[in-house]
Amino acid sequence: MFVGGVIGAVAVIAIVAVLFVSPPTSLKPDIAISSEDTPNALAEISPDYSKKLSLIEIFEKSEPGVVRVNVQRNDTGGGTGGVGSGFVFDKKGHIITNAHVVKNAVKVAVTFLDGRSYNAEIIGVDEFTDIAVIKVNADLILLHPLSLGDSSNLQVGEQIAAIGNPFGLSGSMTSGIVSQLGRLLPSGAGYSIPDVIQTDAAINPGNSGGPLLNMRGEIIGINTAIQSTTGEFTGVGFSVPSQTIAKIVPTLIEKGEYKHPWIGIAGRDIDPDLAKVLNLKDAVGFLIVTVVDDSPASKAGLIGSDKTIEADGIKYPMGGDIILSVDGKDVRKIDDILIHLQRSKSVGDEMVLEILRDGRTTNVTIVLQERPNGN
Repeated sequence: MFVGGVIGAVAVIAIVAVLFVSPPTSLKPDIAISSEDTPNALAEISPDYSKKLSLIEIFEKSEPGVVRVNVQRNDTGGGTGGVGSGFVFDKKGHIITNAHVVKNAVKVAVTFLDGRSYNAEIIGVDEFTDIAVIKVNADLILLHPLSLGDSSNLQVGEQIAAIGNPFGLSGSMTSGIVSQLGRLLPSGAGYSIPDVIQTDAAINPGNSGGPLLNMRGEIIGINTAIQSTTGEFTGVGFSVPSQTIAKIVPTLIEKGEYKHPWIGIAGRDIDPDLAKVLNLKDAVGFLIVTVVDDSPASKAGLIGSDKTIEADGIKYPMGGDIILSVDGKDVRKIDDILIHLQRSKSVGDEMVLEILRDGRTTNVTIVLQERPNGN
């Protein structure tokens, strides 16, 4: 199962908040296949649903911290422009937006609520999660940092709101619910972003980089993508969760980049048909089809499929290790591995895989390496 895609497209007046319908399959194999100055520590409390704000209160509280991001780029030599969204992260002038909003930018400008604009410096970019940090030397009175909430507490059906600049219309708010959690989203670097929030709040070109807010006015995601065949909202939008923001952004500010852990395998989830072919009792786990040379998986001795079998006219891979758990956490499908990597692991960490090989279970310890560029 190869999961990948390209993030970022420019429309006539706006940076598209990402269009994807069916992602391409050509990518480098990865496990992902298939203080006043720093107010944004991730909330460590359980959500108090008795303290909900009205949508009016959320907008009034959050609007001063949401900005318009204008970009000039030289994609084709002739120069093009676009507009996206962002939000204030701290009193030092750091602003969070999408990596695809500022990609190939030769000039970035930020406009605040009162109309004042400042040129911005690109501080750090992580295409693997579509997160970027830019910085402005703005008047302190304009810097209204928005607080990060804890996206791990979200529930399907929970009401949320989005603020941004759809089609360049500054300060627009939409609302909806959390449609689903833990989605996989193709990234511009050839891998997939795990743990993504799906919402039916209207997200359109220009919303990219704006905040997704819970009903306490906390950021629980950064609006990143829509699924559409036209480039306009069709009821399915995606946001990278605040847990990912909290993990990635401080490193981007400090170092300008974030190094993601990598295993180096490609494969497919065990579905009922494959489970039947492999004589498995349950359709759970991830079958390794390919092991990348000189990868952590290769060094740990993991084995990919070496043959296929045909059943009902369909060819199925066989012979590869099946991952059943990572660090004691059950693996039902690739999503479980990706979420664990994203939330809990860093380059250089060890990870214990429970695998099924030749009908027997065994544990394999791997040392995670830095993920190579997927382009």
